[in-house]
Amino acid sequence: MKFPAERQALADASRRLAAGGLVIGTAGNLSIRVDDLVVITPTGANLADLEAEMMPIIDFEGTVVDGDLAPTSEVHLHLDVYKATSAAAIAHAHAMASTAVACTHTELPPIHYTTLSLGGAIRVAPYATFGSQELADHVVAALEGRHAALMANHGSVAYGKDIEQACERLEHLEWLAELHSRAITIGTPRVLTDKDLENVIMAALSMNYGTTQKITTDEPHDHENSEASA
Repeated sequence: MKFPAERQALADASRRLAAGGLVIGTAGNLSIRVDDLVVITPTGANLADLEAEMMPIIDFEGTVVDGDLAPTSEVHLHLDVYKATSAAAIAHAHAMASTAVACTHTELPPIHYTTLSLGGAIRVAPYATFGSQELADHVVAALEGRHAALMANHGSVAYGKDIEQACERLEHLEWLAELHSRAITIGTPRVLTDKDLENVIMAALSMNYGTTQKITTDEPHDHENSEASA
């Protein structure tokens, strides 16, 4: 079997999103780029039940070069995002909160500073029929300078350096959408300003935010001796 690790990674990621409730049944698709080929989920398949051997492999013309199942109907979307970005993997879902926002807003505003991990305020790509070139064009535009986007009356999409990161970003987008949905039920969400976000970036850089760090001291600290001498 060609690209067994990538095919297995897609099966694992599909089950992950299904277990997390981001996809139900066949509503979603994922892919991994391997040089000039793409391992992608098949059309019409229940993502919770996908197995590695079920994943077709396509070239950048959308032609199946390995596998006996047809690829997802969103081939245009996946291929065009790969062509336009640094993506090595893509995840698309119909997650509930994300889709609700995509049905009602033209943008998911930055009401929480971790929006910056996705590049900033999340754009909503204008509606177009699923599987169409028009939809792919809208999504590519919405992803400019971003790692994720919403798709009007449709769902969400995210990409990353691998399928794990693509899924993490899709899950984070769903968290942000859920936060926004809850916030607007109790008041008017306070949107962070450009200056607020700039300060977050500077703080994150100065503190290496988001990475584990070992504590360093000039001399070892003996907690028991310190208590005894107190």
